[in-house]
Amino acid sequence: MAKHSVVAMPGDGIGKVVLEESIRVLDAVGFDADYVHGEVGWDYWINEGNALPERTVDLLAEHKLGLFGAITSKPKPQAAAELKPELQDKGHVYFSPIVAMRQRFGLDVCIRPCRSFPGNPLNFIRRSPAGGIDEPEVDAVIFRQNTEGMYAGVEWTDPPPEALAAFSLHPRFKPFADTPGEDLAISTRIFTRRACRRILTAGFEYARQHGYSSVTVCEKPNVLRETSGMMEEEAKQIQQHFPEIDLWSTNIDAQMMWLTKNPESYGVIVAGNLFGDIVSDGFAGLVGGLGFAASGNIGEEVAVFEPTHGSAPKYAELDPPIVNPIAMILAAAMLLDHVGETDKAGKIRAAVGAVVEKGEVRAYDMLKLPGGADVIAKGAASTLQLTDAVITELE
Repeated sequence: MAKHSVVAMPGDGIGKVVLEESIRVLDAVGFDADYVHGEVGWDYWINEGNALPERTVDLLAEHKLGLFGAITSKPKPQAAAELKPELQDKGHVYFSPIVAMRQRFGLDVCIRPCRSFPGNPLNFIRRSPAGGIDEPEVDAVIFRQNTEGMYAGVEWTDPPPEALAAFSLHPRFKPFADTPGEDLAISTRIFTRRACRRILTAGFEYARQHGYSSVTVCEKPNVLRETSGMMEEEAKQIQQHFPEIDLWSTNIDAQMMWLTKNPESYGVIVAGNLFGDIVSDGFAGLVGGLGFAASGNIGEEVAVFEPTHGSAPKYAELDPPIVNPIAMILAAAMLLDHVGETDKAGKIRAAVGAVVEKGEVRAYDMLKLPGGADVIAKGAASTLQLTDAVITELE
């Protein structure tokens, strides 16, 4: 019997390609696991009215570990129109399966490492004061609160009377009071102290464990005084238990400027759901883009690991596949860290780093080519060739 059991959820589009490649790498590094297929994604929305079937929820509840590929997500009218006829007008509302997974299992701590690999032609560079080229080492780890904030899903178009009555209690709602309900859309931003404390504590503990000297709270407390203010207030309390770690505060808009001025200054960054999503994509752009961006969704019992890129359906059927599997491979390494297989995780990252630094095998994005069926002829490696190169380095 294998030591671990992992629910493998390919999802949609290129998720089906890259997930298989990550499992090949896990096998090559000697990870002792069985993989159970989990059904999730757009096909299940179309045919069942639920992109996250209960049978997959049950598998995650049983096995506690998941690897997730990618999903296709479309706006509300398109999602409703693509339901099979017998499911239309039955009250089905599309909801992102990964967001549903996070909320269902309390996967409230999202960790998104953004580390540059030497030799990556996509790394951020800047001009030095002397006029030369400077390539700073980027090593930022974003802790994104995963279950609350703007992505909690508490929103309406044409809000019910009870919701309108509640909002009308706030004096700043007065300018909207006479707007007809069908012309009014409301999305709420909800923070709780418990969730703020948990994500901040996780960030500070990670900083201590891995030797980071600072934790930055990236919010907008000068405008979002209640929600961002709560995060800042809790950060000051928690920092008292980590006196060796500096607490910094940045506004999300200013942070997006500063991350391209002095990205090497930042270590652990903590933010709410929306701002964490934004700043992690910003830092990912400095280390090669979403082809290098992995994440872990961690709850008290269940953990699911995924790349942060989308399903890119236009590339899904290309033969051979051309997409960069590194983000998914790094997500698999994060899973290894989570279960205590840190040596194997380190070997995978070192193997990826060696492939990147040698520069002999590069996906189309690393060659700065537009994606398409012709990139192989232009010198790009296929998905399988890049994975093979990582496996060769492991051997």
